[in-house]
Amino acid sequence: MFKALLATTLLVSATVGALAQTPQRGGTAEEQKACAPDVSRHCRSVMNEGDFVILGCLQANRPKISKKCDAVLKSHGQ
Repeated sequence: MFKALLATTLLVSATVGALAQTPQRGGTAEEQKACAPDVSRHCRSVMNEGDFVILGCLQANRPKISKKCDAVLKSHGQ
C-alpha cells in the first residue's frame, strides 16, 4: 500500500512539474514567421512530429539556421 501511494505521489509530482515547464505551444505568430523558413529547409522531415521534435531539429542545425530564428530560440532559453 505504501509503495503504491509513493508511486502515485511521484507520478503526480512529475506530471505537474512537466506541465509547469511546457513553453507556449508553437510561439507567437512573429516567432513562427521567423523560424518557418528554417523549419521548412532543415526540419521538413519532422514537421508533423510536434514542437519538441522540431525544436530538437533546429538545435541540431543551429549553425545553419537564420539569425532571426536563432534569436527566437535564445529568447526562450534554448
